[in-house]
Amino acid sequence: MSRSRASSALVVGMMSGTSADGMDVALVRIGARGQSETGPAKLENFETVPYPAPLRDSILRVAEGECVTAGEISSLNFRVGEEFARAALAALRRWRVRPQRIALIGSHGQTIFHQGFVRSSGAGTPSTLQIGEPAIIAARTGITTVGDFRPADIAAGGQGAPLVPFVDYRLYGHARIGRVALNIGGIANLTVLPAGGGLRDVFAFDTGPGNMVIDALVRRATRGRQKFDRNARIATRGRILPAPLDSLLRDEYFRTPPPKTTGRERYGEEYVRRFIARREARGASHADLIRTATMLTALSIVDAMNRWVRPRANIAEMIVSGGGAHNPLLLAQLAAALGGIRVIGSAELGVPEDAKEAFAFALLAWETLHRRPSNVPGATGARFPAILGKICYAPQGKI
Repeated sequence: MSRSRASSALVVGMMSGTSADGMDVALVRIGARGQSETGPAKLENFETVPYPAPLRDSILRVAEGECVTAGEISSLNFRVGEEFARAALAALRRWRVRPQRIALIGSHGQTIFHQGFVRSSGAGTPSTLQIGEPAIIAARTGITTVGDFRPADIAAGGQGAPLVPFVDYRLYGHARIGRVALNIGGIANLTVLPAGGGLRDVFAFDTGPGNMVIDALVRRATRGRQKFDRNARIATRGRILPAPLDSLLRDEYFRTPPPKTTGRERYGEEYVRRFIARREARGASHADLIRTATMLTALSIVDAMNRWVRPRANIAEMIVSGGGAHNPLLLAQLAAALGGIRVIGSAELGVPEDAKEAFAFALLAWETLHRRPSNVPGATGARFPAILGKICYAPQGKI
């Protein structure tokens, strides 16, 4: 074994995004000081394990704000933890890696509520809730697990999101090239990395809906047979509905300055119902609605770039990850509207588009285990750096 491999550790990163399609599992090799011989870390393997359909339905029911009891949420937290543990062990079996070789699991879990910002005149308290009990993951796998990353940033005065900018900086920060790392999951978010900047110069925010509205319309159009618009095949058959699109783009969220974060609470099923109920959208084909939603995602990202990013940083490259990175229509719209910015997939720089967020939580967990802060106050609005997450140590006896 080479010295570099002997001094490195294998860490599993796990997450499920706002679309709740399944659990992303990444196997990451991290060096003794958080570096590998090829950079911040090296992705060794990755896969997505789908949720069982009944469990996904339960998650979406809670995340959409339907009336449930505290007991149901508590039970769901443990059920999702069991499923994350099974997914991790199943992935390790397929990769022929013994659990005893894994130093750590970093699990983001499944967000069912996130309200990182409350106006001073509004009711409520900033809060966030990710389920997928990490103590269950640690007990079932026998691997120390870090989970529940977001509350520490909120306690520090931040919005609890986005958290990936710390990893974006380590992956993509460049001395001469200004970059934006764009993740298009259920929600779209971007990290701004000015050329030659340090971590204090990084800022990030959620731009608005990513795939969430598109996916919801696809499920309606296909009666659940399809979960997303593969290769934009449905959208390319439709036409843009100008009046509904113009109205959607006047959303107050797009005009709110960063730091800011959003989620299913704003762009979930109720938002979709209001969209298709608009007078101008009534009678439109499914393809027209999906084309319009695709354009909404693209133009809200472009608006965020022009409104909040370009005045502050000279950007030459946009590095795209997440499910939306596979939507050719969406990428074409971004490239056309962001003249002068090269739009590329994250795979070109070493981490596949679908793997990046799970990869990121492996690195964030490693920082937590070593008592190092990994939030980025310029991204979340926190008043000070914070060590993220809670550590659930592996049981001492046999599982």
